[in-house]
Amino acid sequence: MKAKTKAYGFGFNPSVSEHHFEVSISSSKAGSVLISEHMSLQNGQWNNNNKVIKSDDDKRLRVILSREKWNAIADAVKDEFNRRLRQTEHKHGAWKVKGIIPVSRLFGKELVLLAWAIEEADSSAVPAAIMNWRGLTPEERWWLFTMTNAATGQAVRGKSKGWRKAVRYSLTENPISAAEPEQWMGLVEKIDKVDVDTEKKKKSVQQGVLAQFSTK
Repeated sequence: MKAKTKAYGFGFNPSVSEHHFEVSISSSKAGSVLISEHMSLQNGQWNNNNKVIKSDDDKRLRVILSREKWNAIADAVKDEFNRRLRQTEHKHGAWKVKGIIPVSRLFGKELVLLAWAIEEADSSAVPAAIMNWRGLTPEERWWLFTMTNAATGQAVRGKSKGWRKAVRYSLTENPISAAEPEQWMGLVEKIDKVDVDTEKKKKSVQQGVLAQFSTK
């Protein structure tokens, strides 16, 4: 009988792949929750709760959630992941009260997608985001993460732009099928155009105000 290799957190098995995500939960109840993506594993980095992400500018950081937002999605995500772990006869996972929890590569993509949807949404929109996220297949979630991550994946630099904004809009306000890429492309282009037009209007107003005070 073949011995099972050990998995950690939510389905992370470093003997299969070291590519994983980490959920870092602050010891402070008011502290933020950081979710980051890692291509390799430093020895014991999460067992010893060694904080790997030390700056918001770290390119591995995917999203920063308030504790309120994290608490709103934690149980739903845990239930979804554990349901699928049980189906494959793998050990179930649990979130810590504080510390670092490793998450498998594919689960991590799905978690970050949901976190992107709610990071700047009103708290009242979180239940809708969870429902619509659950309505997507894992493959759809992976695809959406990949597209969003390529363009606007860094936690701070990518916030409120293009694909990231489209994810929030689609999962909290106007759900569309992730199985129809052309719809997503159109939505992202529309959002980008609105952002550009808004920026032009701001500059025009600023120039008009400055003109009032310019000397003739």
